Amino acid sequence: MSSTASAAAMHTLTTGDLFNQKLNMIGKKRDRASVSCTRSDAPKRKLPVLLFDVMDTIVRDPFYQDIPAFFGMPMKELLECKHPTAWIEFEKGLIDEEELTRKFFIDGRDFDLEGLKDCIRSGYSYLDGMQELLQTLAADNFEIHAFTNYPIWYKLIEEKLKLSAYLSWTFCSCNIGKRKPDPEFYLEVVEQLGVEPCDCLFIDDRPSNVKCAVEIGMRGLCFENVDSLLKDLSHLGINVSLPKI
Repeated sequence: MSSTASAAAMHTLTTGDLFNQKLNMIGKKRDRASVSCTRSDAPKRKLPVLLFDVMDTIVRDPFYQDIPAFFGMPMKELLECKHPTAWIEFEKGLIDEEELTRKFFIDGRDFDLEGLKDCIRSGYSYLDGMQELLQTLAADNFEIHAFTNYPIWYKLIEEKLKLSAYLSWTFCSCNIGKRKPDPEFYLEVVEQLGVEPCDCLFIDDRPSNVKCAVEIGMRGLCFENVDSLLKDLSHLGINVSLPKI
């Protein structure tokens, strides 16, 4: 076998080993969950722990309309012009605002960062019924955490909408260094919470993110709107009557 072929085989083996290790880790978590969730002597803690995605689940995401308008170009053109990984790196906390400004466009063109932040901030709003839902769940003593792919600008959301009145900003990709649907992100959530996967209910508007949650043993709901979510929660025994705000 040539040295090149040998190196390729070694690389393939290494990749496969890492993948199998991840699957084994998930399997162990799920095995433990099947035991823990049926124990009658488990410590008292209101379950399930609720894990909410934020953008387009709780809060309107300005990315799809407001940001293209800010740059004066249609979304298709913006996607073609922007750097393919800069925003992902920003969401994972790998680069700061200054580096984002340098990398955002492939051609390195400059733009008004503060103007962009003002645009994004003005676009944040609660989706219909979601503030009322969070208020009701929090009043019923559910433990609620944000589990979101978002950069440090989640603080802009907090400044405007005060989500911390209802949930904890515990699991933001910019602070953890991982993004959904990476299974390791979900496993880290479970580990930090000190619960088993089946003790968590995850709600997200992206089916791929929900699918990963279910695969590691969480319960998952795909968000469409507050009415469909209320029905899904009711099927799980969580009955919510929304107040008017």
